[in-house]
Amino acid sequence: MINKLLALPLALAVVATIGCTRKSDQAAGGSASATGSSNEILVGEFGSFTGGEATFGISTSNGIKMAFEEANAKGGVKGKKLVLKSLDNQGKAEEAASAVTRLINQDHVTAILGEVASSRSLAAAPIAQQNKIPMITPSSTNPKVTEVGNYIFRVCFIDPFQGTVMAKFANDNLKAKKVAILRDVKSDYSVGLADYFQKKFKELGGDIVMDTSFQSGDIDFKAQLTQIKATKPDAIYVPGYYTEVGLIARQARQLGITAPLLGGDGWDSSKLFEIGGSAINGNYFSNHYTTESTDPAVQDFIKKYKEKYGETPDALAALGYDAAKVLIAAMERTADLKPDQIRDEIAKTKDFSVVTGKITMDANRNAVKPAVIVKVDGNVNRYVTTIAP
Repeated sequence: MINKLLALPLALAVVATIGCTRKSDQAAGGSASATGSSNEILVGEFGSFTGGEATFGISTSNGIKMAFEEANAKGGVKGKKLVLKSLDNQGKAEEAASAVTRLINQDHVTAILGEVASSRSLAAAPIAQQNKIPMITPSSTNPKVTEVGNYIFRVCFIDPFQGTVMAKFANDNLKAKKVAILRDVKSDYSVGLADYFQKKFKELGGDIVMDTSFQSGDIDFKAQLTQIKATKPDAIYVPGYYTEVGLIARQARQLGITAPLLGGDGWDSSKLFEIGGSAINGNYFSNHYTTESTDPAVQDFIKKYKEKYGETPDALAALGYDAAKVLIAAMERTADLKPDQIRDEIAKTKDFSVVTGKITMDANRNAVKPAVIVKVDGNVNRYVTTIAP
């Protein structure tokens, strides 16, 4: 019920602000026919623009559109205008598969950008691979995504690294000896992160005092939290998405649990504090970048994003922007923009400077890059430390 109530106003906002783009297939940077024209390069995007994780899809799309508009202002790619065709998968894996099938078979896109959630990228990636259309996910961190095949890439770090990062932080920085885990068993992302965290934390000599679960869409976590409270953990690892995490934080504090909550990049949304309120303050999560960076390129991106969208970009916006920049640079290096050439050039990406750091694609088409730890402080995520791969 909570998810539906949260999703409804957000969905209406999406229709009002970008609905014409999603529904009438008017592409970012200009309208296009289904297959574009000889003077255009049609790129497909699939994302969650409605549903319980809509802020992820909207932020990512905003970043992608900004990168495309910047490239078009400079003459496009090889004299051709970049056109983005975006389809809403409503936060559903089956819709993600349908969207990518349509983008490839009906719209004949040259490349695909998306998705945020690993479960939805895993549903779509085999279709892109089978049709030999390069796909870059901005932020799906489950290792299985790029294992689908050699046409699938990502510009974010992966769960083994992200889980390890937070295990190290819990041990080294928080001096935690006992940690409880509360994972979402319906999410490949959450299960993967929990497994990697648990493995590393035990290697460091820590004790996992409880490993319990919930399912996406749940709104009552008091039974699990009561059990966790009895184990007296030094910290609780909750690798979920912001909707459930906000509710878990509220209920944990209501039960008198004072141990800090730890999580991953799925926490990064302006909705986290809206849902969790003051209960989310003082908790930590791993992320792809920090708005408190002093890097001029990062600050320039933040400034331009604020001017265009009226809000501070979260990590999903930065990763959408970076994924588009990697794709655009690869296209520029090709001879004639054929998908196999684009695939080859994406794979050659090395020390490519973007907002979230320097990206080098490894042999498994994963980005090698650092992670940051941030601490929630109201609507601001305060930088704590950087952990290199």
